[in-house]
Amino acid sequence: MLFTYETPRLILQVLKPEAAEAVLDFYMRDQLYFEQFEPDRMPQFYTLNFQKNMLRVEYNAAIKQSSVRFYIFCKEQPNLIIGTVCFHSILKNVYASCEIGYKFSQSFQHQGYATEAINKVMEIIFDELKLHRIMAMVLPGNTPSIRLLERLGFSYEGISREHLFMHGAWRDHAQYCMLAGNYTSSRHIQ
Repeated sequence: MLFTYETPRLILQVLKPEAAEAVLDFYMRDQLYFEQFEPDRMPQFYTLNFQKNMLRVEYNAAIKQSSVRFYIFCKEQPNLIIGTVCFHSILKNVYASCEIGYKFSQSFQHQGYATEAINKVMEIIFDELKLHRIMAMVLPGNTPSIRLLERLGFSYEGISREHLFMHGAWRDHAQYCMLAGNYTSSRHIQ
């Protein structure tokens, strides 16, 4: 697995701590939007030092292939992070599975960037890492994310009850899945 990939319009890259300022800018630009779909952030999350430390942890996890976060850039604006796609909880051997997560700045949504980036990441997961199953967990009310998963060919598997503690309560999540054998049908969606 490489740490930088390209698609027709995008650059996907695992970043080092030196990129902390750009990462902090990405999170700050859409702070209120992102926070509605994610667990509560620690107060220090929105600091340069925290982001440097997180990038160090993420980079080391990518080396070990236990978790990989790609930051997404448009080729037209190669210094501006527009989103991330992460796959984590990577299990090998008989499970050969992982969970995928993603987020994109509001101003870069509905332009096909998420579809393009996630398709590339699925190619890496299935063709390079030889995993068999990708799971995606999404809040049942997150209609744009559900539509994206369905457009990519993910199958709905049901509700994972009280899956994640966020905003003071245990929240149900809808579980979606993509199997390696079903991936080819979604491969060329842009």
